[in-house]
Amino acid sequence: MESPILSPALLHTLERGEGSLSLLFMHYFGGSAQEWQPLFSRLASQFHCLAVDMPGHGESPDTGFSVDDMADAVLQLIADRKLTRFVLIGHSMSGKVALALAARQPAGLEALLLVAPSPPRPEPIPDADRQQMLDTHGQQQAASDTAAKITALSITDGDREQIIQDNLRTSPAAWTAWLTRGSREDISDRMSGVEVPVHILAGTADRALAASVQPELTLPYLPGATFETLNGTGHLIPYEAPDALAQFIIKKIGV
Repeated sequence: MESPILSPALLHTLERGEGSLSLLFMHYFGGSAQEWQPLFSRLASQFHCLAVDMPGHGESPDTGFSVDDMADAVLQLIADRKLTRFVLIGHSMSGKVALALAARQPAGLEALLLVAPSPPRPEPIPDADRQQMLDTHGQQQAASDTAAKITALSITDGDREQIIQDNLRTSPAAWTAWLTRGSREDISDRMSGVEVPVHILAGTADRALAASVQPELTLPYLPGATFETLNGTGHLIPYEAPDALAQFIIKKIGV
């Protein structure tokens, strides 16, 4: 049986700034809204910034884990907050969620900015890696090893600890659901419904989701999308290169 759709009032959010255009940030698998704090400090003077903990992550409830469940929950949040002009910024797992949501053509959506997004096709996670992540979730050493793997540039000790703690507090149900089902979902047949501009950014040193995945499994289904890379960055661009990411966002939304 499918998990019930979350009430948007139950999704935990972080919020900062004001403005007629809202930037709605969604985090990577095993992360939380906290990853967007470096972007808040750079963008909140110009925009209304709103970051959400996805189901089973951070402080959000532990239910509703399919790509469509998560898109439903975010769409309800948009309605609840009465966002009339917004840009979706999806990282990794949430990139696929953002694409599913955009294909529904919600009123007020102006663009998609995708950071190392999970593609609309099944994500190419090696079977051995998938199984190892399933077997070791909740282990301190595994979380620490993951933090090292998914970053390439130097980050602060505080950010590294946040990455580890977000990994450890991701619920077992959400962790298992993404690895066994969500990451394997194929929504490529819906991409013709994405009518807003799509801009993709990936790191050349990403060892979790190689930049080459985007031209292979994403761009063929989004022929109007733009694609750029950041030299030397890993999977966690919001932590590793917040200045470059903020500049990318401002450039792509035309401010």
